[in-house]
Amino acid sequence: MPSPALRQTAIVPPATTDLVPESPRLRLVGSDGDLDITSDLHVSPASDYPHSIGARRPWMTWACLISSMIVGIILTTLTGCHWASGSQNTQGAAMYNQGQYTGAMEQFRKAIASNPADPDGYYNLAATTHRLGNQRQDPNLIRQSESLYNQTLDHDPNHVDAHRGLAVLLVDSGRPDRAFALMKNWAAQNPTLAEPRIELARLYEEHGEPQVALKYLEDAVQTDANNPRAWLALARLREQSGDPVQALQNYQQALQVGGGALGPNSAMATERIAALSRQINSARDAQLNSGGTQMATPAFGSTRY
Repeated sequence: MPSPALRQTAIVPPATTDLVPESPRLRLVGSDGDLDITSDLHVSPASDYPHSIGARRPWMTWACLISSMIVGIILTTLTGCHWASGSQNTQGAAMYNQGQYTGAMEQFRKAIASNPADPDGYYNLAATTHRLGNQRQDPNLIRQSESLYNQTLDHDPNHVDAHRGLAVLLVDSGRPDRAFALMKNWAAQNPTLAEPRIELARLYEEHGEPQVALKYLEDAVQTDANNPRAWLALARLREQSGDPVQALQNYQQALQVGGGALGPNSAMATERIAALSRQINSARDAQLNSGGTQMATPAFGSTRY
């Protein structure tokens, strides 16, 4: 089974001065109203302003200014880390696509160093190490990739691609029971999430149990009726099982809820809708032309319910 595709973290432009909002003009409140600290300010003794916090404690103004500066520095630093990590992930993905796996791994290590909290860096390194381990038949690399997949899930417990990649690795290394346990535990911990059920369905289908896969996909669309991946997977499985009417409806639902989110699969779904429509219309025309006063029920099922 192929390793899943790499994920690229979105690149954020380098931090500039306009990313940190201009500090507002702080105002000290006196008994006679607001006092602009940008103008000449004479602070009277505290006893003269029993209710004026700013005037009684001028050090608080400096504390606010210092706090604002610290927050600005932190935000700028975090933005810079995110940009560096995103750039390194993108460079690594480009090298991966060119077959330069060693160079890609180096870029992904840099991405992790730039932003240790970004799960995509760990996932990209895991997937590349997995690919290289399979290519070289190197058990050490396979063990490293397993550890990296788990680190990805430590940072993002619902990382779909990491679950998929780890399941593939477990099956390939002779531990399919662990792969099923991984997916079932994920589904049990996320009863409102469709993705674990989609991945469980894929796993069952790959192991020759399409009916169990169908059940999980039906659960997935009931769990999240707006998940285009679930509808698309259900449509494909129903088409393969010889149910073109339901498959057609599911492809249409996938396009309706998915729109542009389907990406390249949008064109595929559109093509399948056209092909299934022709198939269904041809079957109906053939039945009408076969004679008789009553049109027979289509062999592929009814659309009444």
